[in-house]
Amino acid sequence: MSVFSRGRAIFYMSLRDNIRKGKSKTMKHIFTLLKPRIWSAKNSCSSKHRSGSVLRIALLGGIGIMFWAGIFAVSLRVLRYFRSIEDAGDIVAYKLLSMLDITAFALLIFSSILTVLSKLYLSRDLSLVHSMPVPSYKIFIARWTDSMFESSWMVIVYMIPVFLAYGIAYRTGIFFYAASILSLLLLAVIASCISSALILCAVILIPASRMKSIFIFLGLALFMLLYIAFRLLKPELLVDPDVFISTLMYIKDLQTPSSPFLPSTWAYDSIRNALTGSVRESLFHLAMLCSCAGMLIFANILIADALYFKGFSRTQTAPARLFRYRKSDRRLFAFLSGPVRAFVSKEIKTFFRDQTQWSQLFLIAGLVVIYVYNFKVLPLEKSPVKTVYLQNLLAFLNMGLALFVLTALAARFVYPAVSAEKDAFWIVKSGPIPLKTFLRIKFFIYYFPLLILSQLLIITTNMLLKVTPFMMMLSVITVFFLVPGIVALGIGLGAAYPDFKAENPIQTVTSYGGVLFMVLCAAYIGFVILLEAGPVYEIFMAGIEGRRLSFFAKIWTVASFALAFSGSILAVILPMKFGEKRLAKAFT
Repeated sequence: MSVFSRGRAIFYMSLRDNIRKGKSKTMKHIFTLLKPRIWSAKNSCSSKHRSGSVLRIALLGGIGIMFWAGIFAVSLRVLRYFRSIEDAGDIVAYKLLSMLDITAFALLIFSSILTVLSKLYLSRDLSLVHSMPVPSYKIFIARWTDSMFESSWMVIVYMIPVFLAYGIAYRTGIFFYAASILSLLLLAVIASCISSALILCAVILIPASRMKSIFIFLGLALFMLLYIAFRLLKPELLVDPDVFISTLMYIKDLQTPSSPFLPSTWAYDSIRNALTGSVRESLFHLAMLCSCAGMLIFANILIADALYFKGFSRTQTAPARLFRYRKSDRRLFAFLSGPVRAFVSKEIKTFFRDQTQWSQLFLIAGLVVIYVYNFKVLPLEKSPVKTVYLQNLLAFLNMGLALFVLTALAARFVYPAVSAEKDAFWIVKSGPIPLKTFLRIKFFIYYFPLLILSQLLIITTNMLLKVTPFMMMLSVITVFFLVPGIVALGIGLGAAYPDFKAENPIQTVTSYGGVLFMVLCAAYIGFVILLEAGPVYEIFMAGIEGRRLSFFAKIWTVASFALAFSGSILAVILPMKFGEKRLAKAFT
């Protein structure tokens, strides 16, 4: 071997060894950055921590299993019904699968946007992490991996029962389940890559002082996309068969192909081919998903190496506020004592300074518009059920739906209100007002806006349904008495189970206290609705039939409404006292 050949061989061997060492060093750095997250999860599952939280684990696990089993049971029943329909049954089942895939992909993108922004730019430990002798792209990879897992695990877990139902309904083999899970995982990677690329570029384009304002634009875009997607689906057509000239036109509409450039379409094609036994075609579309995911990961690393640290540096400047709270606005609260007025002023200022809340307001506005629009497009006159009866039945059910919407809003804004104090809670504890007054201030700050919103919602939808005056009055009064109970449950349980160390107080909604709050609110709403159902039916039927209520019906009505009123009073008093005692004990 010549000297030149030997030197070239030594050069290539050295280059290969350096590449291997570089890969090993890179993976070591990334794994080191992920260790705090891994250790945290490990410690939360250790026997030392688990011994004192058996009830919490049982509650959360039980609720999760119930939802999982419910999704599986409903999916299996629907699919078996579709399969019993000749010709069109499989087409409808495949169309449903396509809609599920694109919905899951959209949810993964929206969830990833919020999670990636929080992990890459808003976490409190980022200053420490960026002071380490590690390249910024490695920090990005570690943070992106963490955010991808956090934003996608719930969507994947609750999509599994749907695929399991498809496998049982179509009697497929193990390849279908493997292809379905792999397709979901690749969709999660692609969605997270798209979200992180958007965030990396957006933070550079938007001035650093307005960095948090990105939430507003994301919320507005989310609202527009949700509304457009809702209108494209045209759900009102499902209850109006006259719009279809024939069954063939209906089937043709169902067979409309999806865009071939969407990753969700590739996932759908892979799962559908696996469902029908076409292994080769399924593997081809899986390969397309893999190549897309690999390309996006590589592109994200290049973008992060060029932009991530610059964007992070720009976020360290003081944020500018779009709206300012004026000192003259304190005149509105002149009737309050000095310390109480100061706390009320602090709560309002905090809201105006926390611009991350505004994106949620855009989303809420979109959901409210869609909720009201649902009632506007209902073709009640074409229903075989008597219109007057159906209108008032929907109005009664609408009370429960509106209150469940209110519960979702309370879980987002009310329950995290105490945890939002974070490490500054010691100032509240050492302040000149007792904890009872502090919790009452929190209560009234959220009570009046939610009461106005819920009343507007219930009155608007009832006007669209053209209900009777009795049903309108009943709905308004019921909502008036249930709103303070829901708000009190949020404040009380939020005070009983606070998390002042959470990076984002919204994360407390998924904790034991947050789940307990939603369960108790559902039970409270269901309890009141069931108490009123019987007497309301008797009163309504007596009005239609033109007869007077019997003595037993009158006693039943008075007792039911009195019990509902008593329950509403207890729902305000008990949670507030419980939260005050738990919060006081935690800091004694």
